[in-house]
Amino acid sequence: MHMGVTEIFLIAMLIILSVPFLVWRVFKTDYYAPLVVVQIIGGILLGPGVLGAVFPGYYHFVFNTQVIGALNGIAWWAVMIFVFVAGIELDLKKAWTHRGETATTAGLALGTPLLFGALAAFGILLFAVQAGDVSQWIGPKGHSWQFVLGIGMACAVTALPILVLFMDKLGILRQPLGQRILRYASLDDVAIWGVLALILLDWERVGRQLGFLLAFAVAAFLVRRLMRAVKPGDRWYIALIWLAASGFAADWSGLHFMVGAFLSGAVLDADLFDQKKMDLFRDHILLAIMPVFFLSTGLRTTWEMGGVAVFVAAGVLLVASVGGKLAGIHIAGHILKWEKGEASIIGWLLQTKALIMIIFVNILLDKQIITSGAFTATLLMAVASTMLSIPMVAPKLKRYASLINKAAAETQDAPKAIAAEADPV
Repeated sequence: MHMGVTEIFLIAMLIILSVPFLVWRVFKTDYYAPLVVVQIIGGILLGPGVLGAVFPGYYHFVFNTQVIGALNGIAWWAVMIFVFVAGIELDLKKAWTHRGETATTAGLALGTPLLFGALAAFGILLFAVQAGDVSQWIGPKGHSWQFVLGIGMACAVTALPILVLFMDKLGILRQPLGQRILRYASLDDVAIWGVLALILLDWERVGRQLGFLLAFAVAAFLVRRLMRAVKPGDRWYIALIWLAASGFAADWSGLHFMVGAFLSGAVLDADLFDQKKMDLFRDHILLAIMPVFFLSTGLRTTWEMGGVAVFVAAGVLLVASVGGKLAGIHIAGHILKWEKGEASIIGWLLQTKALIMIIFVNILLDKQIITSGAFTATLLMAVASTMLSIPMVAPKLKRYASLINKAAAETQDAPKAIAAEADPV
């Protein structure tokens, strides 16, 4: 029986939407693996490394070139919108109000796992050199420093959207502790995209990239004024036009359309949009089209260098990521004189890596800085790290319940600003 491309595409969509949902519901995985994590794991299982290896005929029938092309188009737009919303929701004003405490914590929460991850990546390269083939980890257009810095940053990333989802599930999102953690993650989110821009800096096109940044600054100023002048209902459509234009310009300059997507959201103020509608918009994107991105991510996983090597690398990166994050947060807690249990709760919540880290390493793979093997190892690390968060944090929140309502300690540079607020964050 012959089937057209449309019918096969809809079979693929049926698989993408139904399989992870059924696993999530039937096995009740929500405690350690919410639906979004199950969808990411589902993408890996439905990729060439698992489904393609067990049932190659079925795999190539459903996920043929035309279907994958259509799925990739949906995935690109879905993830652009998601990153755009994450940029809008950054609250740098509150971070500035508590700048001393926030900078100390965010700096150590990012810098320590970045260092640990970079050392782990360097060690992986050393073993590859001894084996005589670094090309199994570094892509054809990548350099050693880009690989080390990129993998180090992958170990340091905290996924702000998933963090919001987890804290809402734990009932602490709107509490002082939850708001503090959002500040730390928000500051790190900015650093992530800055490091990505550094990694992607192309000296042959540096003039284009500088031109993009200058033009973007001017355009952002005009768009901000326009958004204030138009009706609230028109802002949503203008925002999507602005997103598409920024993504195109960033990609044309040699950075990446995701850099443009994040910047286009980061320069817009959250109060331009109704918060409830924004929450619904993000939820609908997660529900309707982000599963396609997770599947397309899974289609990029590979075990060509051997599953053992990939799993060993993933394990090393997981130790570096978790150990580095916890070490950095505990150092911050010692400096800022936090209460017992505080650093542990914050450190484990900041382990959430799915989504933003996956987007980050997708870009490195697109630019051929890392290989599919390295991509697969970091993806496995991100899934494992994210799945550890809630099981480790939930019992600690019960044990140290008084910390939930604990606001940030006042720092030397912020007491007046904090005192001026009627409700401390």
